Amino acid sequence: MKNTIVIISFLVSLQLHAQKYFTRTGVTEFEASEKAFEPVEATNKSTTAIIDTKKGVVVAQVFMVGFQFKNALMQEHFNENYMDTHQYPKAIFKGRLIDFSLLKLNTNSTFDLDGILTIKGIEKKIKTVVTIQKLKNNLNLSGSLFVSPEDFDIKIPSIVRDKIAKQIQISIDYELIEKK
Repeated sequence: MKNTIVIISFLVSLQLHAQKYFTRTGVTEFEASEKAFEPVEATNKSTTAIIDTKKGVVVAQVFMVGFQFKNALMQEHFNENYMDTHQYPKAIFKGRLIDFSLLKLNTNSTFDLDGILTIKGIEKKIKTVVTIQKLKNNLNLSGSLFVSPEDFDIKIPSIVRDKIAKQIQISIDYELIEKK
């Protein structure tokens, strides 16, 4: 009996040992297309993110100039006219996974994520659901959320207003490794 308790305690301590998971290669995408027009979408493959598994805290930072578009002119307009990346170079998310525990993780667990998204210096409360998968010693965090350009004082000129969605979908896919 005493050996069983020692073994269980050891296994639990191994599970709780990993406090933080980290990536610098997270994928953040957004899609703001309206049907019948050219796709407005971009991908950033260099998002930095960290999960503190003890506290359930998630922090992510994405440099706006890292978003890659298929159309170079669209990318230029995004950086210079809409996002003012010279003045606001990054977007930051700080939030908390509700009722998160490493012990609750199975192959595909979902959690509510509440936090603050800051774009162009403007903060907006965000609530969404994310999926976290345990992959060997890594965690994969994925999900999506919707924002409006108006939420962050992004001015869309009338000439292209009908070509850009009123709700922009932001998708995340971060494979985080254990930070030792």
